[in-house]
Amino acid sequence: MSVALRQPVRERAGARCEYCRFHEDHLPLWPFHLEHIVAAQHGGAEALENLAWSCQRCNLHKGTNLSGIDPDSGSVVRLFHPRTDVWSEHFAVDDQGRIQGLTPPGRATAWLLQMNSPERIAIRRLLLTSGHW
Repeated sequence: MSVALRQPVRERAGARCEYCRFHEDHLPLWPFHLEHIVAAQHGGAEALENLAWSCQRCNLHKGTNLSGIDPDSGSVVRLFHPRTDVWSEHFAVDDQGRIQGLTPPGRATAWLLQMNSPERIAIRRLLLTSGHW
C-alpha cells in the first residue's frame, strides 16, 4: 500500500480508528492500519475515498467483509462505511463504555468488529471516567 496515502488518511481521521473511535494514543500497543473499506478482491481501489484509518482489532475483524448480520433483526446488512456514513448517526457510546449500534449497519458493524469486547469496554470506561474520551 502506498506510503504516500498513509499520512493523508491518518490526518483525515484525526489519528482515530474510523470504526471504534479509539485514538492512537489510547492504544499504543495496537498498531493502526491503512484499511481498504472495499477490499481489493471486491474491486476496491487504492484511493483516498476507499481508505480508512483503523485500529488493528477493527481491521482484523472486518477483513474483506462488506456486510454483516444485524443482531436485532437477523438480516444481512451493509457495514458502516467511513467515507459515506456519519459515525454519530450509526453509533453512540454509553456511560458504561459500550458502543451502541443505532442502525442496522451500526449494530452489524459493532458486532462483527467486536467493538464491545471486555478489554475494549474496560479501556473506554477508563477513558470516559478520566475525561480523555
